[in-house]
Amino acid sequence: MGLIISNHYIFQCNDTDGNRGHRPVKPSYLNDCFRPKADIQKLGYSSFLSTRITKFCFEGGSVRKDKPSMTARKVALSVVTLGVKPGMDRILPSGVAEATERLLIASGVVGPATIRWARSKRMLSIYENAFDWMMPGQLEAFAHRKSFCERQVRDGIREGATQVLVLGAGYDTMGWRLSPEYPDVTFYEIDHPATASLKSKGIDAMGQRDNLCLITEDLGKRKLADVLKSNKSWDESAPSVLIAEGLVMYLPPEAVQDMFFQCDEITGSGSRIAFSYIPTGTDGRPDIGWLTGILMWGQKAIGEPWTWSILPEELGSFLEKTGWMIAPSLPGTTHKYGIEFFIVATK
Repeated sequence: MGLIISNHYIFQCNDTDGNRGHRPVKPSYLNDCFRPKADIQKLGYSSFLSTRITKFCFEGGSVRKDKPSMTARKVALSVVTLGVKPGMDRILPSGVAEATERLLIASGVVGPATIRWARSKRMLSIYENAFDWMMPGQLEAFAHRKSFCERQVRDGIREGATQVLVLGAGYDTMGWRLSPEYPDVTFYEIDHPATASLKSKGIDAMGQRDNLCLITEDLGKRKLADVLKSNKSWDESAPSVLIAEGLVMYLPPEAVQDMFFQCDEITGSGSRIAFSYIPTGTDGRPDIGWLTGILMWGQKAIGEPWTWSILPEELGSFLEKTGWMIAPSLPGTTHKYGIEFFIVATK
């Protein structure tokens, strides 16, 4: 059962008989989802819907270890939609929307009909009136995030970086797009096999680049440092640019710290790491806005929960312990768009 939230209703993608559809469900439905399991069947829902509510609310938190990332798919389709939004051509990197469309189709992640829907005025309206209602500014934040990451890569290369690594690359196309422009720089991407294998299929169809290396690896089972040390082309002493776009909030706290330690271990002096993160709210949870509880519940339900956040004033000391220092003087850093801060740290 999927839910789409709008200003007045939650649209349920299965009706009480299990048939697909978009039936409006009043907002009290969400409150009912937070009731104890035993109470749900007493609320007047049909047997089918009671079962679906219980399953969705209480059994949906397992990590999607063997399936392609739904978040990566969502972000990629958001980029496609942003490509038709007036004014976004001044923010989005050149060609990113078109390349993302090609990759999604070539990899088999979605079909042409889904791309047409993502590019439609109706889909743009849903994003502007529902998505931004839930997380104000987050749709355009995806455009700013893509721009921020690409700027850090270009600036890092200009200052001498000879290799670029994108962590949890998803269906990002930066490496494929920039590698012909920078033939003396090697671009690396690493992601979980379930997602990376689909992307590899798409890149093969679009045209492989000689200086683009796609690494398929589950970093939950093998350390990043070990993966790269086994790759003979990776130079641990070289100045590098590392990108962790929309990644750290999905990692356990100990894994975030370990990631920065390992990134320090595998890069040379003059390297930089650009990343985005969600700040911690007053209640100790990631601060996603006025719908924090509901949105965190939704992420858990699809098996991709937000598990890490940090207070902005504590980030500097956190990074210093791992070998990195915030670089607020670099252009485009320390800004917040939507629910995320964009940060660059150097060594």
